Amino acid sequence: MGRASLSQEAVVGFRRKMTGAALKLFAEQGYEAVTMRAIGTALGVSPMTPYRYLEGKDELFDLVRAEAFRRFAEALERALARPGTPTERLEYLKRAYVKFAVAEPDAYRVMFELKQPDRPDSPELAAESKRAFGCLRRTVAEAVEAGELEGDPLTLAHLLWANTHGLVMLHLAGKLIMGRSLAKLAAISHELPTARRKR
Repeated sequence: MGRASLSQEAVVGFRRKMTGAALKLFAEQGYEAVTMRAIGTALGVSPMTPYRYLEGKDELFDLVRAEAFRRFAEALERALARPGTPTERLEYLKRAYVKFAVAEPDAYRVMFELKQPDRPDSPELAAESKRAFGCLRRTVAEAVEAGELEGDPLTLAHLLWANTHGLVMLHLAGKLIMGRSLAKLAAISHELPTARRKR
């Protein structure tokens, strides 16, 4: 007797549960160490059950990262919904970025810290990643257009992103010292030399 076909609702629901369980495992153990058997164990199902819902670990990792980027992008978009000048909105973005990383360190590590498989991203993952970075890129472009920053918008966006990412990684590694909390450092409105405000 064949297995009953799965409803779309059942597939979506189980994939959501699987994504949640896999996020923690990937963040704690890294991509290479996690197996589909471990995913099944974490969910309390047989090792083969996850294969009813997706093709394998690569697809699952893409789902996990896409979901993390989706939540990240939503947090950044909420920050940009506040009124303000472009540079004020860049400060909102910075605080939202840090807040997300502190609240969801597993998602942050899966997005940016883990060594990624050597293969193209899935369309969903690529779209969500682009959506998140687009928040910063568009706002920097607005600041340049308004004369509040000077320089190439894409270059400035990468520098400002790297700056905030560095603070977050120091925090996650426990390397911030001398009473310098991440929240205090993130509140400092400083720019790199190539991302200076016009005088």
